[in-house]
Amino acid sequence: MNEKEIAELRRQFRPEKSGITHVLGCYVNEKREIVSRFDQSLAMMSAEEGEKLLALLRRTLSGTLGRNLLDITFETQQVVDGAEHKRLMALRDSALRDEEAVESFFQAVIQSADLEGNYLILLARDTYDVPCRGRDGARQPDASDETFTYLLCCLCPVKQTKPALGYYPTENQLHQRGVDDLLSPPALGFLFPAFDERSTNLYGALYYTRDGENNHPDFVEAIFRTPVPMAAQAQMDAFQALLGESLEEEGSLKVVEAIRGELRERVEAYKAARGTEEPPAISRQEVGQVLSACGVAQTHIAAFEQKYDEAFGAGTRLAPQNLLDIRKLEVRTPSVSIQVDPDRGDLVETRVIDGVRYILIRADGGVRVNGVDIQIS
Repeated sequence: MNEKEIAELRRQFRPEKSGITHVLGCYVNEKREIVSRFDQSLAMMSAEEGEKLLALLRRTLSGTLGRNLLDITFETQQVVDGAEHKRLMALRDSALRDEEAVESFFQAVIQSADLEGNYLILLARDTYDVPCRGRDGARQPDASDETFTYLLCCLCPVKQTKPALGYYPTENQLHQRGVDDLLSPPALGFLFPAFDERSTNLYGALYYTRDGENNHPDFVEAIFRTPVPMAAQAQMDAFQALLGESLEEEGSLKVVEAIRGELRERVEAYKAARGTEEPPAISRQEVGQVLSACGVAQTHIAAFEQKYDEAFGAGTRLAPQNLLDIRKLEVRTPSVSIQVDPDRGDLVETRVIDGVRYILIRADGGVRVNGVDIQIS
């Protein structure tokens, strides 16, 4: 799924647009026990409560593609007779009325989710009449190509407030306030099936994780029975490590800054042309072209490409923002860490003087140490 498709679905989570009639769920305590179950009708809630509930569900479709939102792909055999895929289809097609599928799903979540403390499992099912779009991309609300019926699930941690003293204006008195259970934004969740090219794709799902460093692999395995996508931070750590190992003595500041600059230009140029959409993923060959343009030897480029395939799999494309941190430029040694304006990499150079390696920073303007102006003479 791309940004436009996700944004189109997000816009449906409004009281005047949503077709969600009820939300099914259960409350799970820290011992992984179901404390209670509920089937909440939106019609029985106040307008404000219903809007807040839809906003909570909508958070499952938020975040950055490749970091918080990850594509899940099912194998053909899974779609034909896979138990996990059948369970998801039963939940969707029965409008959450298949009690056996619901119970099986709840137990699978409880046994695999690594959330601390209490949390809610929320399940919603919606039907969206996908409007046609003309050749110019304009929406035609009175025409519909198909109906997209989907399932949305999210796991929301429940945080307890502490007892406190409160003031009650109607009584003009102070009283002790009890403990309340407050619902937090989703920690993880998913959309099934995928909405690819504005159409139903039973071979895919969109997985959400709030923490880009933790993809909750046990949960993915239990619900989808597919390999868990590598976490964004893990991708970055692996890429940086294999880049350093492959380039060896050619791993200069110039080369690393050139790669970071190329990735940053890709992201900024794409967003300038397409608005808020995330740029397309980058391939191993494209990174190799950047290395070649920097004058890196072909032997080192070949070593990089081999290690890339070993780490991520042949043909795998990665989000540019998951390779190097394009928002900052940091130079670090075991004893020193230097933050540089991302636009002023030209101020930094490396040099060997009398056999000793140095990092040189051109000091334009004033220089401060712990807030004190110092003089360089």
